[in-house]
Amino acid sequence: MNATVSAELGLRLVVPDRTTVPLLAGLSYTADDPYAIRMAFHVGNDEPVEWIFARELLTVGIVRRVGDGDVQVWPARADGERTLNISLTSPFGQALFEVPLPPLTEFLHRTYELVAAGRETDFMDLDDELTNMLWSS
Repeated sequence: MNATVSAELGLRLVVPDRTTVPLLAGLSYTADDPYAIRMAFHVGNDEPVEWIFARELLTVGIVRRVGDGDVQVWPARADGERTLNISLTSPFGQALFEVPLPPLTEFLHRTYELVAAGRETDFMDLDDELTNMLWSS
């Protein structure tokens, strides 16, 4: 089964002086990798920068602060609209993004229609996953 949910999302990069820079991000979710959401940030003309998030992290982040380490997510308001803040830290620096909630929640809703919460393992081939892990070590 190769079912995929995707969306393009306009979001804002918050720069140090607290102004924001509009960006486009592509979101994708596949039943083949049911715990992960891929977010590709389009920055300039370069290849998009891709981050992989746990679907549950983005879902929980809508209602409360969650995450530790490199990825933190929390609800906020920006200019009167409900947003999700995503803070990313890498060896290259830190970035804070404001994501408008309505298109993100619509995307998440479609991922849960494809693979219901708690049913993720139904979509995984555990033997195949174990083989991949053992061969890569």
